[in-house]
Amino acid sequence: MTASRGVALALAISIAASVALVAVYVANGSVELQGIALALALGGLAAAIVIWAVALIDAPIEIEERHSFADAQRPREIAPGSQEVTRRRFLARLLAGAGALLAAALVLPAFSLGPQPGTDLFRTAWRRGLRLVDAGNRPIRPDDSVLDSVRTVFPQGFVGRADSQTLLIKVKPSDLALPGGRAAWAPHGCVAYSKVCTHAGCPVGLYRAKEHLLLCPCHQSTFDVLRGAIPVFGPAARPLPQLPIEVDAEGYLVALGDFPEPVGPGFWDMTHTPADGG
Repeated sequence: MTASRGVALALAISIAASVALVAVYVANGSVELQGIALALALGGLAAAIVIWAVALIDAPIEIEERHSFADAQRPREIAPGSQEVTRRRFLARLLAGAGALLAAALVLPAFSLGPQPGTDLFRTAWRRGLRLVDAGNRPIRPDDSVLDSVRTVFPQGFVGRADSQTLLIKVKPSDLALPGGRAAWAPHGCVAYSKVCTHAGCPVGLYRAKEHLLLCPCHQSTFDVLRGAIPVFGPAARPLPQLPIEVDAEGYLVALGDFPEPVGPGFWDMTHTPADGG
């Protein structure tokens, strides 16, 4: 087999493997088949480049000049044939096509990433005027909770929504030392914090009533309920966001709006300004 045919065969294998990679990906085929197709596509392209570099690229030949003899016949210079030029032009186009097709096949999985989250990660289902309800979608009054009790609540109409799950804890109002003038967010000693841990997103489900501490069972992050759920132990670096709440005209606990900070662990656009949750 000539070098030109070897390059053409290697590029044909690379092109066929790239097409197979796209077909397997679109058909949601196995990762193993995608890996085999990718290996053949890359291997064929690499083999073609190596053969081309070794056998088809003309290396300059250094010739020491010498005096010509009168009776010596000059060697006839042979111009490159049109067939050789045409073959190399064909191989160059084949190489460009194989590289472009492989690049397109590698870009295709990027479409599986979906749209960027934008400001969606800043918002939960909590909105101004939505009542706090239990798992049975029953609204809650401040007197429904006993001192040092904790329960999981949701926005009315959004029971079970993971990013909106909130811990409602009742403490003595005189014990609270909430930062930033948030005392008004805890009517009758009812204070509400996001249940999603700010370390890894696990549900914070343990409450030590005597110490007024919330604990995350995953990595033991501990938050002080009386001081705005600031972390006092463990890997969590941010306090649990506090939900602003009040009592409506009918005596039920309602939200004043969404959480003022993003819930859960930090994410890529944490420093961006969130849209007004209202």
